[in-house]
Amino acid sequence: MIDLLQGAALVDLVIAFTLVEALGLLAYRRATGRGIAARLLLPNLAAGLCLLLALRAAVQHAGWPWIALALAAAGVAHLADLRMRWRRGLSVR
Repeated sequence: MIDLLQGAALVDLVIAFTLVEALGLLAYRRATGRGIAARLLLPNLAAGLCLLLALRAAVQHAGWPWIALALAAAGVAHLADLRMRWRRGLSVR
């Protein structure tokens, strides 16, 4: 159990939980018509997952290009999320 909570295994666990949560939110939306729309959820989720991938790469001592690539992808997803919110006038309140 200790090995599971160390290093890349812990990051993998968080990534898996995040993906299961996203699937649950999308399934709830599809089944009920309520909840967060995919177009609002996915850019934010992608940014977070890319940050987790960068963390995983760093924990495993991957080369800096892999970490930089994951961080750049997180930045692109974050900018897409901001652009969408700015255009729609969505508030975070």
